[in-house]
Amino acid sequence: MNKTAVRLAVLFFAGLVLIPALSAQDPYKLPPKEVVDIVSAPPTPSVSMSPAGDTMALVDRESMPSIAYISEPILRIAGMRITPSFNSRQVLSFATGLSLKDMKTNVLRRVALPDGFKFAGGMGGVAWSPDGQRIAFLRYVEGGVELWAVDVKTATAKALTPPVVNAVIGGIDWAPDSRRVVISLVPDGRGPAPVAPRVPVGPEIQVSGGQEAKVATYQDLLKNAFDEVLFDYYATSQTAFVDATTGEIRKVGKPGIFDTIAVAPSMEYLLIGRIQRPYSYALPADGFAHSMEIWNMDGALVKVLADLPTEEGVPINGVPKGPRNINWMTHKPATLVWTEALDEGDPKKTVPFRDRTLALDAPFAGEPAELLKLKERAAGLQYFATPGKALASQSEWKRSWRTTFLVDLTNPSAEPVKIWDLSTRDSYKNPGRPVTTSLKTGERVILQDKDWIYLTGAGSSPQGDHPFLDRMNIKTLKVERLWQCQDPAYESFVDFAGASRTKLITSYETKTEPPNYFLYDLKTKKRTALTDFKDPAPQLTGIKKERVTYKRTDGLELSGTLYLPPGHQPGTRLPVVVWAYPMEYDSAATAGQVRGSVNRFTFLRGTSQLFFVTQGYAVLDNAEMPVVGSPETVNDTFVQQIVSNAEAAIRKLDEMGVGDPKRVGVGGHSYGAFMTANLLAHCDLFAAGIARSGAYNRTLTPFGFQSERRTLWEATDTYIKMSPFMHAHKINEPILLIHGMADNNSGTFPIQSERLFAALKGFGGTSRFVYLPYESHGYSARESVLDVLAEMFEWFDRYVKNRK
Repeated sequence: MNKTAVRLAVLFFAGLVLIPALSAQDPYKLPPKEVVDIVSAPPTPSVSMSPAGDTMALVDRESMPSIAYISEPILRIAGMRITPSFNSRQVLSFATGLSLKDMKTNVLRRVALPDGFKFAGGMGGVAWSPDGQRIAFLRYVEGGVELWAVDVKTATAKALTPPVVNAVIGGIDWAPDSRRVVISLVPDGRGPAPVAPRVPVGPEIQVSGGQEAKVATYQDLLKNAFDEVLFDYYATSQTAFVDATTGEIRKVGKPGIFDTIAVAPSMEYLLIGRIQRPYSYALPADGFAHSMEIWNMDGALVKVLADLPTEEGVPINGVPKGPRNINWMTHKPATLVWTEALDEGDPKKTVPFRDRTLALDAPFAGEPAELLKLKERAAGLQYFATPGKALASQSEWKRSWRTTFLVDLTNPSAEPVKIWDLSTRDSYKNPGRPVTTSLKTGERVILQDKDWIYLTGAGSSPQGDHPFLDRMNIKTLKVERLWQCQDPAYESFVDFAGASRTKLITSYETKTEPPNYFLYDLKTKKRTALTDFKDPAPQLTGIKKERVTYKRTDGLELSGTLYLPPGHQPGTRLPVVVWAYPMEYDSAATAGQVRGSVNRFTFLRGTSQLFFVTQGYAVLDNAEMPVVGSPETVNDTFVQQIVSNAEAAIRKLDEMGVGDPKRVGVGGHSYGAFMTANLLAHCDLFAAGIARSGAYNRTLTPFGFQSERRTLWEATDTYIKMSPFMHAHKINEPILLIHGMADNNSGTFPIQSERLFAALKGFGGTSRFVYLPYESHGYSARESVLDVLAEMFEWFDRYVKNRK
């Protein structure tokens, strides 16, 4: 070997030379033009209603970011993605415009904003003040983030701060007075960002010593001491109040890392959640050690309510010890309310009561009062408009059960009244959720007219979803139906129009009409249009859509939504794409329930599998893939059940004369990708598969995944049997693997696809691995989206449509 060859060999093994044959990077592909045109259509504006329901904000949004934007430098630390140039969490989709519609006059006014304006913050991109007179949002500019506010009356906007907002943790919170915004700022005099040392000072060391720490497999975690330095630099902020009228900025307290900043309704105190050391290398920042503190409005410490350690020791499916879910109590000027575990946070312990709710009044010097004890884990507290009354829910993890009680928090000795008691998977019996309204302080409470409250829900039934509005008497528990969606439309309740109870704001759509907002009069049954959003892809109007139902061999009822190309002639057999995502159920009765509606408008966006319809395929979307059994052992028969589900779906399409059984492809995303690889490994029903952003080796998620409650060491056989990586030698159909290089989803590390591809290659399997630069669990950049569609079309055209 000559000297040049030796030098190249040394560089290669050092990782400094990449051989093109081993690592190929092709230009981004484009799908057919008609697909590019659909993907490029501008998105429908988002809608956000004012607290009183008297003003509608219509927020224009950009379509997709460019690959150039998402490839800008970010930091992946503490479970976050931080864009240093903004000192903000990474934002992948910005709002670009704002209009305001008066619900009484129907007048629409455009808010004037500078050219190239990009903003985010709050629900739908905006944050309403409690009185609905102002809107706040964050503007992203070169060098940082600004706080802006809109005067709703005049529809004018102005900057309240220079680009000094720290948008790494927290967001926009209005004070109860509707005048001041609570915001986090970059500390004065912070200095330049830390620079990583070129030469390490020593090894990176982590220590374990006696305490169990069974945690999920999170990503983007702290890895070393320098990551901790970076986290301190970018997450440390200065709490401040900004006056939306005068622009005055009043700084409160000293800088720190705060993930909770909540103003008491009385405007006398602040509840502060301070992240503190030691940090965890196994959990994201919300699992770090915390100090929960009470400050006065000048930033002076009143009381440390709790010093909480990292959550590494929390049992699987458990909760932390000590106070959790700490909030200001609604209807009280300055009372804190929180939940504490009575079982040390361990759901496997047998105790008479599992959780209790406590409250502590200002000035916070006495002992907390116990308001409520629950036999199962607390799962939410919703206050009524009437002070003292609330709905308290508990969840039972062993059987996926949820119970809701009517409680009187002013009389802890009063027996809670059971309102609802049902499986969390039982869609048919779901009573809906209470309609809420805002108090003057901004707190949300259950809307109440004397003894009546209002409930709205999906209205699932064997005929599909038909959203409804009910009212329920909280004394007699009598329920009356006020309104329900009727075929052939899909219409859902959004809110009451102001103080009226006979006029509703609804979202209305059909198979051929995109969703728009309407004012619906319960008395006259008439609708008045509030928006006029157009069909973004009128060329797809001819797509045929229907719900198909069928049975598994064991009699379990299944369903899916079948899409057929425009102009399809009955009796013509088409290549088929079955796209699915497995779900676990504890009973056949709930597993077989019909969910969703065929009356909904079909949007083709992003990397949707429905784009296959444009290429001459039939698509069975959301094909039911239930896995039924006891929550503890349901996965023991995962493989057998998904194969049985697939057999039933293909048999049904064959009986309908729609699908060609020899030309069926299967695909899925995330857990659906896991399902896809398992189906190809354990049956020969499919011609090929597409698996996107999946996890294929369950030994890499040893402390549970999805609803699996056992560890690898407790259910070794199940983990191995469920892992398609362990059966790669059985995957004899072509499989396309797609994964984002920056996947941040728990469990779906990119190495999952890397190693499955290596195994398939080792056994000579037909596979292709598309590795998307800078993309996360979902794919955002325009170039990536179009490339994924092109790759999927080419793969199924070759191995499904044109199968020989």
